[in-house]
Amino acid sequence: MEALFGIVGKDFVIVASDTSSIRSIVVMKSDEDRSRNLNKHNVLLYTGEPGDSVQFVEYIQRNAELYSIRNDVGLSTLGCASFTRRALADALRSRNSYQTNLLIGGYDPKDGPRLYWIDYLSSSLSVPFACQGYAGYFCYSTMDRYYHKDMSKEEAMALVKKCIAELKTRFVANLPNWQVKIIDQNGIEQILVSAADV
Repeated sequence: MEALFGIVGKDFVIVASDTSSIRSIVVMKSDEDRSRNLNKHNVLLYTGEPGDSVQFVEYIQRNAELYSIRNDVGLSTLGCASFTRRALADALRSRNSYQTNLLIGGYDPKDGPRLYWIDYLSSSLSVPFACQGYAGYFCYSTMDRYYHKDMSKEEAMALVKKCIAELKTRFVANLPNWQVKIIDQNGIEQILVSAADV
């Protein structure tokens, strides 16, 4: 019962994921990290079957690092999204498809902030805001109402908290803790948010 979402601001991207690992009626962990830093300016968030998701995301992370070592430059956000989409598409056409949905957020000095929504069928879209997992059922309407282009960090963080509050109010599962990452020209900043505080 995972929930992920991301928002593109004026010169940054904010991505958020819950930290609960829930299977059926059991909460197994409350400190699950559903994100991987692909390089200094790109973050990948994932949801789906635990085995598929972790294996696929670690494969993407290692290949992004290998690209950086071989070429002395990190992949752009578009490059990370394209490589990830292609890897999912190749796996989909084999007998080893991955049941994972992804968000890739990052900041590129040339292209600015970008957020990519990628599903398990390897569809990829560049979007101003996105949700994956159960967050999509509750947060798209909130984001659609309050999102506007060139949001400040304070406005985007307030929107993140509105989305968390909406899930806290309406979603049947308790998602008490959230990991929020802000990606901008200076790198990646991580913040932990408690649903009790919103």
